Amino acid sequence: MRLFIGIMTKKEEKQATEINSFKAYHDNKYKKKGNRMSYFPFFKEIEGEKCLVIGGGKVAARKISRLKGFGVKIKVVAPSIVSDIEAVAQSCDNISIERRTFTQEDIEKADFVIAAAGEEVDKEAARLCKERSIPVNVVDNQELCDFIFPSIIRKGDMVVGFVTGGKSPYVAAKVRRDCEMNISDNIEDILDYLAKIRKLAKDRISDERKRAAYIRDVSEFCMKADRVCTEQEEAAILEGYIDDKCDDKKKTVLPGAALVGAGCGSYELITIKGLNEIRRAEVIVYDDLIDEHLLEFAPESCELIYAGKRSGRHSKAQEEINELLVAKALEGKYIVRLKGGDPYVFGRGGEEALALKAHGIPVHEVPGVTSGIGLCGMAGIPVTHRGASRGFHVITGHTADNLPPEIEEIRWKSYAKLDETFVFLMGLKSIDMITEKLMRYGKLSDTPVAVIHGENTDGTYLKLVGTLSDIAAKVKEVDFPSPAIIVVGEVASLELTD
Repeated sequence: MRLFIGIMTKKEEKQATEINSFKAYHDNKYKKKGNRMSYFPFFKEIEGEKCLVIGGGKVAARKISRLKGFGVKIKVVAPSIVSDIEAVAQSCDNISIERRTFTQEDIEKADFVIAAAGEEVDKEAARLCKERSIPVNVVDNQELCDFIFPSIIRKGDMVVGFVTGGKSPYVAAKVRRDCEMNISDNIEDILDYLAKIRKLAKDRISDERKRAAYIRDVSEFCMKADRVCTEQEEAAILEGYIDDKCDDKKKTVLPGAALVGAGCGSYELITIKGLNEIRRAEVIVYDDLIDEHLLEFAPESCELIYAGKRSGRHSKAQEEINELLVAKALEGKYIVRLKGGDPYVFGRGGEEALALKAHGIPVHEVPGVTSGIGLCGMAGIPVTHRGASRGFHVITGHTADNLPPEIEEIRWKSYAKLDETFVFLMGLKSIDMITEKLMRYGKLSDTPVAVIHGENTDGTYLKLVGTLSDIAAKVKEVDFPSPAIIVVGEVASLELTD
């Protein structure tokens, strides 16, 4: 038996059981408080055990589907069998079907029983099981159950179970879904790695307390960094435990950093991976153009640092932000740099990544929905559309490149010749220059243009439509708000939203 206190992992190849709530095998061992039954959760190894399923309907099919991956031998006995059970039996060697009414002999050969054949048959099956101390699950009849099926998360050797004592399977499933979002897709690799670390610790560290501390440190690192250690990181942690004289010289191992794109507009537009990074962050350095609802998902102990930058009012210079990220990472904390849109689309994420890597800090990027695409979509403008645009270009509206005039001329001539969509970011202050140069070098003055401003918190937007010849005047006339994107091309005249 394996005691289950929230999450159980298993090193052996055998799989853990989905059945986590065996209470007692006899009626006189039920513990009741009023109308409540107390279920103590634990996991039991069932690989190779025999399960009798009485009933061949949809409910039985669901139970079989959940058990089939745990190595149990399943026998289904019922006069009629639904196609779902037949299909799974054909694909699994450990499932057999017998089209008949169950007998007492069937029960006596079973290690546990699932009764899903109807009220009368299920009651008789439960009675026979209890006489023989054989655990039984009777669907939709909690009082007759010796065990119940939890709502489970399974990733490799890790199995997590959720039960509500039979009161609300929906709630159990909802909690399971919420919890599953916090479990990394890398957990299988991490668990396999930590199994090797336990063996390494046993071979290299004789002191039991130091061995436990080493395993804990490596485990904490892997969970923070969401990956296994490199050879160098593993050696750095081990060094402090194999030499009794260097405990106080133990090297600091860096958990690393993530550059996370928050998307554009509502917090709901962040990716699941991005949200998971926020949930495990120890420090979050965030920008102005994010929905601050995202910060509510951070751990309570997480340090939140504002580093917003808007035209004319920077909280911190980019060099300061780079230094801040490095300093916090060198403290051994896991850093999330939370940026609006996508970190690598005019977000200066590349500069931040290089600064971190220059100090040996592991860093990775989590893409986000860039406003150059997402905000256009919100406003009903596709950046590509058959018959209107076969491609699109995302261009900075800033004019700080200090290029020679002849190079600047070549650039704008090339833009004007392309019959595709142009999306200018951060270009509202330069809209006169942008429109004038596109027309000067060949773009027709009646080319459609849309200017779009998005709100971060509720996903709403403002859109102003015109042409190259008049859009700049319209922007000034209505005092159009910043920040905004400028869309140039035939697609700007489309309106695909209500």
